[in-house]
Amino acid sequence: MAKAFASQGDMTEKKISFTEVGPGLYAFTAEGDPNSGVIIGDESVMIVEAQATPRLANKVIEKVREVTDKPISHVVLTHYHAVRVLGASAFGAGQVIMGEKARAMVAERGREDWASEFQRFPRLFEGHESIPGLTWPTTTFTDRMSVYLGNRRIDLMHLGRGHTAGDIVIYVPDANVMFTGDLVEYHSACYCGDGHFHDWPATLERIRAFDVDAIAPGRGDALVGREMVNAALDLTSDFVRSTYRPAARVALRGGSLKEAWDAVRAECDPKFANYAIYEHCLPFNVARAYDEALDIDTPRIWTAERDLEMWEALQG
Repeated sequence: MAKAFASQGDMTEKKISFTEVGPGLYAFTAEGDPNSGVIIGDESVMIVEAQATPRLANKVIEKVREVTDKPISHVVLTHYHAVRVLGASAFGAGQVIMGEKARAMVAERGREDWASEFQRFPRLFEGHESIPGLTWPTTTFTDRMSVYLGNRRIDLMHLGRGHTAGDIVIYVPDANVMFTGDLVEYHSACYCGDGHFHDWPATLERIRAFDVDAIAPGRGDALVGREMVNAALDLTSDFVRSTYRPAARVALRGGSLKEAWDAVRAECDPKFANYAIYEHCLPFNVARAYDEALDIDTPRIWTAERDLEMWEALQG
């Protein structure tokens, strides 16, 4: 391999922020690293996204303990990716909730995804030796369910495909705040390697229709105020479309993956090159966009071996 993945050399620790996005609602953010969310109910706490390892999850718990001593009863995982789910055991929650489709993806490709992500981005797996194994939910749902933390209702919904086939969002109606996982990013590149480019913009518009006052996104700063919310939705949609269009044009005329890579760079570098994890995501995004343009609807499973083969093909 001519050079390593950009993420393999990213060893800089990020500054953590803990932002109140609504009454009893917080976004744990870290300059483009994976975010988590905190929902405080009458008697207990729900965590949204578990981080990649129990050691990293403990950083979330430390912030939670600065604002409440209520027990953590629920962990909700918006999708199956290793950096989001493998730290779940640290919270000691009685309920771990995923969409049914996300659980199926853990069974289908969770082990391979873990090995792939660990190879690509080792810094995000600090304390990886403490991971007890794949994270399995105790509860799943198909389209929608509600969880009550006392009087506080939390609505969990699958609004459509995007970042993965099984993304869910978490909506807190009493505060009009949503936790979107990686469906929405802010000044951070979208990882589209398991994405659905055709569906993603429509899913974003379903989120927009809620007209929320704040969003805790998957990566990037907390989005407080409707102006910032709408800006993030627009930027995410533009990123997805700008990645897909040039790759699809190349694929549909029979061009190579390397030609698609060059075309996407020409379109996206001027707009997004300064986004967090842009260089990390780009090769995987191009490969998936190329496949989707050729009507491969289900993303091919990434493995540590496939990652390297794809990267080699892009170095020519």
